[in-house]
Amino acid sequence: MAIQKLGEMLVSTGIITEKQLQEALVLCKQTGKKLGYILVNLGYITEDVLLSFLARQQGLEFVYLSEYEIKEETIKMLPRTFIEKHNFLPLEFDKKTNTITVAVSDPFNMFIIDDIKISTGYNVKPVIATYNDIKENINKIFLNEQPELMEKVLTELEKLQPTSSIELEEITEYTSSLQLAEEEPIVKLTNNIIITAVRKKSSDIHLEPFEKKCRLRYRIDGVAHEETFFKREIYNAIIARIKIMSKLDVTETRKPQDGRIKMKIDNREIDFRVSILPVLYGEKAVLRILDSTALCLDLSKLGFEEETLEIFMRAIRSPFGLILITGPTGSGKSTTLYSALSTLNRPEINILTIEDPVEYLIQGITQVNVNPEVGLTFASGLRAFLRQAPDIILVGEIRDQETAKIAVQAALTGQLVFSTLHTNDAPSAITRLQNMGIDSFLISSTLILVEAQRLVRKICPNCKEEYQVSVEKLYPLGVTDDMVKGQKIVKLYKGKGCSNCNNGYKGRIGVYEIMEVNDEIREMILKNASDVEIRKVAIANGMQTLRKSALRKMLSGITTMEEVLRVTIAEQEAN
Repeated sequence: MAIQKLGEMLVSTGIITEKQLQEALVLCKQTGKKLGYILVNLGYITEDVLLSFLARQQGLEFVYLSEYEIKEETIKMLPRTFIEKHNFLPLEFDKKTNTITVAVSDPFNMFIIDDIKISTGYNVKPVIATYNDIKENINKIFLNEQPELMEKVLTELEKLQPTSSIELEEITEYTSSLQLAEEEPIVKLTNNIIITAVRKKSSDIHLEPFEKKCRLRYRIDGVAHEETFFKREIYNAIIARIKIMSKLDVTETRKPQDGRIKMKIDNREIDFRVSILPVLYGEKAVLRILDSTALCLDLSKLGFEEETLEIFMRAIRSPFGLILITGPTGSGKSTTLYSALSTLNRPEINILTIEDPVEYLIQGITQVNVNPEVGLTFASGLRAFLRQAPDIILVGEIRDQETAKIAVQAALTGQLVFSTLHTNDAPSAITRLQNMGIDSFLISSTLILVEAQRLVRKICPNCKEEYQVSVEKLYPLGVTDDMVKGQKIVKLYKGKGCSNCNNGYKGRIGVYEIMEVNDEIREMILKNASDVEIRKVAIANGMQTLRKSALRKMLSGITTMEEVLRVTIAEQEAN
């Protein structure tokens, strides 16, 4: 006998009208969604009605789980994690026929039925129930497995409670990490972790599992600070909660995952870039905080000295060529690039960026996220950009030979191209391109400037203290008599530490090494000179090194001697 169509069944029984059916069918064609989904969303039928008719269509029974008394031995026939992952429920077992009856919410998913058969070795009789009915009953059945976690959760929540405006409501019992992740105290604890990080002006949140305990750290002004420790059960629930918030697979614990979270905190829209990494004792999570309201797009306020800013501005106003920004992760490269693009952004200029991922949105600029799963890589995106008549292109990072070649080709044919590389200093960028297989004559023809940068912490202005030091003691750092104008004793500063800062520091500022590619350096590139040789010539031509830039900020009272040593290396070591 032919199976009657769902729409015909609903019309013939008077549940919906023919007009309502036709309206839904039009939406089906437009959206590609199933008819049942459309009818429920339109409000013409409920989920209960839909599933009962789908069950009848498939020759199955639709049930309400409240009618069943589910025995503990039936539940234990299958692993709890398996039940929770696939959202089904074993209802009863018939020993005579070796048949287990299970409630599922999707009558068309026969794979789960096959999996249950393989797992148990029994026959399976599926019945249909709503998704929420199954979910609620799973939660009730497993509710009493870990009641001792309530006290632990409350204890951990109290540690962060002072920084949050969220009030605590009591909940008496918990189940697994996955269920805990959806319970109120874990939701609030996770929110508190995030809220505290934003209010402390952290750049990253680090959640790390170890053998006996799990650690929370906040990275503030580039330095990680221990905040607190968690019991493993609570930590696992926090990780599960973060996965839920970032729309990741909660059940996947063996593969790295990346996602994003958007939250409104203190009337600000904050983005979080989430990275989950399987490690020895569980999963490590790092949340990069992307606060567009705190983004400084004024090049003059990033820390450039007057003469280096003039060189940089001259380069970014070139009609074509390649500009590279280098430095490690977290050195402010994205801020410098966005600031440069904002400076150049005008209605008559077509600017396109391809990033992994787009960190901040800039009005008037076309920004694209890479998506390797569908073939959208830096190389393929850059190739497509060349057909969009761009004036300026930003490639988030040059990672491979193909991307490097296309970027150089774009710079050669009339576009201004910005990109980043992970190198320790400016001259090393040339060697990196050569190692990627880019011909020296192409590098010489296109590269107009390389800028290396770091971020140093600034001394807190509220607890800033002066002290004096002999210039002779500063010579090993690279300080010269010209830098101190012939003084024998100089004033330096440090932060005493107060309630407004972190151990005497508040905020960060950039230090920059800018190598302008002039004719002499182009000749050296063509001769395949080493980065050491190029560096010596660049310094002779007036290039300010990272160490010199940091020392200038130390002598100006912006940062400390300790920061100079932490962030930069001495020039004799670099050479």
